[in-house]
Amino acid sequence: MGKARKSKRQLVRDEKRAKKRARETDETEPGVKRQRREPENGFTTGVDYIPLEDEDDAAENQQRGADGGTAFEREFFGMLGDQEQEYFRHADELLELNDFPSAEEREIFLQNVYKEAEGKELKLASSQSCSRLMERLILLSNTRQKKHLFRAFAGHFISLVTHRFAGHCCEKLFLQSAPVVTQELAGLVGADAEGDTVEPEQSMEQLFLLTLDELEEHLSFLVSNKYGSHTLRALLVALSGRPLNQAGVKSLLQSKKKEYITVEGAPTVNSELESQNRAVPSSFTAAIQKIITDSTTNLGATALRVLAKHPTGNPTLQLLLDLEFSLFPKPKGGAKKTGDGVEEAEEDKSLLEKLVPGAPASFADETSQATEFVNSMMYDPIGSRLLETLITSCPGKIFKGLYANFFGPRIQSLLRNDIASYPAIRALNRLSKEDLADAVGKSLPHIASFLEKGRLNVIKTLFERCSVRQATNEITSLLQALSTAVGRDWKYLVPKLCHLDDTSASDEASNDKEAFQPDAAKNKTALISHGSQLVLTLLTTPGSPAKAIQASLASLTSSQLLRLATEATTTSNILVTALATPAQNPSFHKILVALLLPHTYELATSQHGSTVVNAVIAAPSRSETVSVPFHLKENMMSQLEAHEADLRGTWLGRNVWRNWKGDLWKNRRHDWVRWAKETNPEDARLSAAPKPKEKGGDSKVARRFDGKGGGKFDKKKLGHDRKKDEKVKKPRGLEGTGIKQDVAMEA
Repeated sequence: MGKARKSKRQLVRDEKRAKKRARETDETEPGVKRQRREPENGFTTGVDYIPLEDEDDAAENQQRGADGGTAFEREFFGMLGDQEQEYFRHADELLELNDFPSAEEREIFLQNVYKEAEGKELKLASSQSCSRLMERLILLSNTRQKKHLFRAFAGHFISLVTHRFAGHCCEKLFLQSAPVVTQELAGLVGADAEGDTVEPEQSMEQLFLLTLDELEEHLSFLVSNKYGSHTLRALLVALSGRPLNQAGVKSLLQSKKKEYITVEGAPTVNSELESQNRAVPSSFTAAIQKIITDSTTNLGATALRVLAKHPTGNPTLQLLLDLEFSLFPKPKGGAKKTGDGVEEAEEDKSLLEKLVPGAPASFADETSQATEFVNSMMYDPIGSRLLETLITSCPGKIFKGLYANFFGPRIQSLLRNDIASYPAIRALNRLSKEDLADAVGKSLPHIASFLEKGRLNVIKTLFERCSVRQATNEITSLLQALSTAVGRDWKYLVPKLCHLDDTSASDEASNDKEAFQPDAAKNKTALISHGSQLVLTLLTTPGSPAKAIQASLASLTSSQLLRLATEATTTSNILVTALATPAQNPSFHKILVALLLPHTYELATSQHGSTVVNAVIAAPSRSETVSVPFHLKENMMSQLEAHEADLRGTWLGRNVWRNWKGDLWKNRRHDWVRWAKETNPEDARLSAAPKPKEKGGDSKVARRFDGKGGGKFDKKKLGHDRKKDEKVKKPRGLEGTGIKQDVAMEA
C-alpha cells in the first residue's frame, strides 16, 4: 500500500509552522527584505498574505513576451509578526472611529504610527488586513510623508500595482499626490505640517516620472491586468490634470463594488484642486503620449478588437482614447518616407487611426477594417462603451462620417435595441438642428415601441436635445406621440411613466411568475427611475411639456401622490421640482399641497417624502409664478404639532421639525407667522404691502407722519386713534394665527 499523501490544508498548515519557526530563529533586521522561499510542494501561503501570483497570472506572465511586455519576477515582501498585526489593526480601528479627545492627541498618535510603520511599508501594503491602514495613512500624509512612501515603493512598483491589495495603496498614493505637483508648480509647497522644509533634491514630478520608468516596459501587460489596470488608470488621470472627484472619472477608475476607504475629519486642503482641472508640467503630457504609444504599439487590428471587448482592458482603452482626443486633438501627419518608412508609419499612428484606419473615407467601404470595427462594437455589451467614447470625443469630420454611414440611415432601429441605443443616444447629443429634426421624424412612429420596450432614456434624450436646439415643432410632435402612447390624455403621463397604477395585490399575484426572474425587481426599479427622469425633463421644459406634467400631477389621487413622494429619490424629486416650477395653472401648487395635506405625518417620517414637506415651507406664499397659500402651510404645521413626540423620536422627523421651526410655532406663534410669510421674495413682499393714500390735506397719515401735510403733530389725536384701533376685534377663528387685519383709516 502506497504512502498516504497529505491534503492541501495539511501542507499549508505545515508551511505556516515552518515559517513561524524560521521567524523565531531569524535574527535579521526587520527592514531588510527576505527572499521568497520556494518549498518543494509549491505552496506559499501565510496567515495575512495573499500570494502575488495565481495560475491565471502565471500563464499571463509567461505570454507577456509575445505581447511586447517583459516578464518580471514577482517579489515576496514577507509578513508582519503577530504583535505588529495586532498593533496596526488596532491603529486602523482607532483611525476609522476617529475617537480622539483632541486634534493634538490625534496628531501624536499618527506620528507614532508612522514611526512604527517605517521599514514595513511593503509588508503593510501587501497585507490583507493592514492595507486599509496604509490607505488611511496616505490620506492623512503630508507632502514629505508621501514622498517617503514613493521612495519606499521605488523598485517594487510593478509587483505592487499588480497585487490584489497593494494596488489599491498605489492608486491612493497617485491620486493623493497629484495635487502636490500643481502646488509645486505654483510654488505653494514650502513646508509641511511639522515645519520641516520639503526635500529639494526630488520633486513630486520627478517621483512620478521615476515610477513611470519602472512601469514602462510592462505597460501592454498592465492594460488588461485585472489589478494593474485600475492603478494604470489612476496614474493616467493624475498625469492628465483632470478633476479627481468627477463622477465620470470615478466610474473609469473603479467599479461600483470597490470599497471606499475614508478617514473622518481628514484634512481637505486639496479639495479645490481635486474638483477642478489641475495644471501639470509638460513632461506629464509627453509621458501620456508615450504611454499611449507603448501600450498599443504591438497590438494589431485583431488584438485591439479583442482588447475593446475585454472587461478589464476596455475601460483603460476608453481612457487612452479620451486622453488622446483631449490632449492631442490634431491627428499626426503621414510618416516620413525613409528606408524603413513602413515601420515608422506604424509607430507614428495614433490610437484612433489604429482603431478606424482610413476614417472617415473608409466608413463608406463595407469591407474596410473601420466598418467592421464599428459594426462589431455596436451590439457588444462591452465594446459599445468604447464606441460611446469614440462618438463623444472624436473630431467633427469623423463623427459626420459615422453618422452618415452607420447611425443616420437606421437611427430608429438602433434606438430600439437595448445595447445599440446607448451609442445612438451619444450620436443624438452631437446632432445639428436639421439632423435632429430628421432623427425625430424617423422616431415618431416608434414612440409607443420605445415606451413598451422601456427605452425611456431615448425619449428623454429626444426632448432634451430638441429643447437645446429650440426645435419647437418637434417637441410638440413628440409630446403628442407620447400622449397617444400612454392613453391619449395628459393625465395618464405620470401614472404610466412612474408605474403608479401597479397595486400591491398585482405584485403579490405575480410573485409566482417572477420566481425564476431574479432581475425582475431590479428592472422595475430601473424603469421607475428612467420614467421619473423623463417626467422631470418634461416638467422643466417650458411650454406644453411642463403644462402636460402639471395637469397630470393635479389629476392624481391623494394616495398616488403619497406613493410618488415616498417611492424613491427620483420620484420625490418630481414633487420637489414641481413645487419650485412656475405654474401653468394658477391653482396648481394649491391643489398639489392640498392633496398632500392629509398625509403630512407619513411624508415627514419618510426618507424621500420628508424632502417634499421641506419643499412646501420653502415655497413662497404669494408670487406670480410659485404660490402656496399660507393657510395650507398653517394647517400642515398643525398636523406636525399633533405628532411632535413621534417626530422628535426619529432623525427625519427632527429634521422636518427643525426646518419648519416647530419650537417657534409653539412658543411665539406671531414670530412664526412672520417668518413663514417672509419666505416670499423681498421685492414681491414690498410691492404687495398696502400703501397709504395721499389726497391733499385729507390724509391723516400724511399729516401725522410726513410732517408736510400741513398742521402740527398732534399727540392727543394720535392717542385717540390708537384707542380706536384697540377696540377693533379680530374675526372668530383667527385667534392665535398671527394674521394681521388691515384696518382702514379714513379722514
